[in-house]
Amino acid sequence: MEPERVNQSLRLRQTIETEIVDGRLAIGARLDETELAERFGVSRTPIREALLQLAMTGLVEIKPRRGALVSAPDPQLLIAMFETMAEIEAACGRLAARRLIPADEAALKAALAACAAAAEAQDPEAYYEENYVFHTVVYRACRNAFLAEQARLLHRRLAPFRRMQLRARHRLGQSLAEHEAIVAAIVAGDETLASERLRAHVIVQGDRFSDLVASLRAINDAA
Repeated sequence: MEPERVNQSLRLRQTIETEIVDGRLAIGARLDETELAERFGVSRTPIREALLQLAMTGLVEIKPRRGALVSAPDPQLLIAMFETMAEIEAACGRLAARRLIPADEAALKAALAACAAAAEAQDPEAYYEENYVFHTVVYRACRNAFLAEQARLLHRRLAPFRRMQLRARHRLGQSLAEHEAIVAAIVAGDETLASERLRAHVIVQGDRFSDLVASLRAINDAA
């Protein structure tokens, strides 16, 4: 697939994703490829690719003879996915602490600084983007290409719901503090602590579970 087309599909996916998360596209709404193509001034091909990507996150369901519909995954399924993500990231953190090289340490600190700037600006969308970079640097630092790829795949699938979490009150500051603690553990070479801190950072439980469920309910209520 051509890079320009990949970027176009990604931009379309992000735009549609944001409208679903914001409630502008209601649960159960049909996502007509022709209408969306006309709206965005593109062909149906990148629209179809964007909808297929969104189907992987659970925000869109593609049904035979009905096409693509806006959907919201069952909260318990989301919890199971976050639990799996937490274990994968914990493994990445443990290996990163063991195998950290100077280039990855520099990239990790740069990603942390970018997160800090976005948090200081109180910009959830900018923080969301920098947060993705931060986590991909951790994946790369584990020096296990297969594990890193699995982490990236699941991270992308959970991306809309991680974005929801970052919109919770005070979550930017909490997330940044957790990032700082994760970097400190990795740089210190403390495998156990790095693993524990990444697991706690990603897993959804307690108040964070309530916040996520509340966000999903808000989307449903807007339908």
